Amino acid sequence: MTTTICFDLDDTVVHYPEPYKNIIRRTVEAHGIEYTDEVRAVSKEAFYTAFEALEPEPYRQSMAAVVEAAGADTDLDALVETLKETEFASTTVPDAARDSLTALATDNQLAIVTNGVRERQVAKLDHHGLTDLFDLFVASYEVGAHKPDSAPFDRVREELPADEYVMVGNEYETDVEGARNAGFVPIHYESGDDGGPDLWDSIDALV
Repeated sequence: MTTTICFDLDDTVVHYPEPYKNIIRRTVEAHGIEYTDEVRAVSKEAFYTAFEALEPEPYRQSMAAVVEAAGADTDLDALVETLKETEFASTTVPDAARDSLTALATDNQLAIVTNGVRERQVAKLDHHGLTDLFDLFVASYEVGAHKPDSAPFDRVREELPADEYVMVGNEYETDVEGARNAGFVPIHYESGDDGGPDLWDSIDALV
């Protein structure tokens, strides 16, 4: 039986050990912009407004809002690039995840199904040297809808025919309910931060 196992990217495969606001803080301070409550609020609002509407370059829109709010004379292109570099450097991939993905790729089709901009998300996976483990990469921006909409899951079915589809993700509404509604077998990723075992330590048995 052919199985396609799909994984969410952020906080499932690639982890953020610290709050994203710390990444924003280091980014803007590197360009001489004071990190204030206003800067935090406008960067978050601008990003999510653009992101939810699938507008182009949500990260750039976020940083543009920061520059405007701070009245800063800052090179926007350089600021956006610093945000990308700072974010990528702040992420990690658990050893258990890397080992499990490598093993699973031997006998299964693997896919990333992520809410995000394709170029940004693929680059994040490239940064950690994991891209070659996956047969398919589906980002919500390229299919015109974010999970839990069925469009990202439908793209997987179109590109990777299989007898069974599994979706592993940390967000219950988007990953678990979205997958279940699309006819995928959902697995809710849990990090083990509460003292229990990390899902990666037992995922081979689950699938």
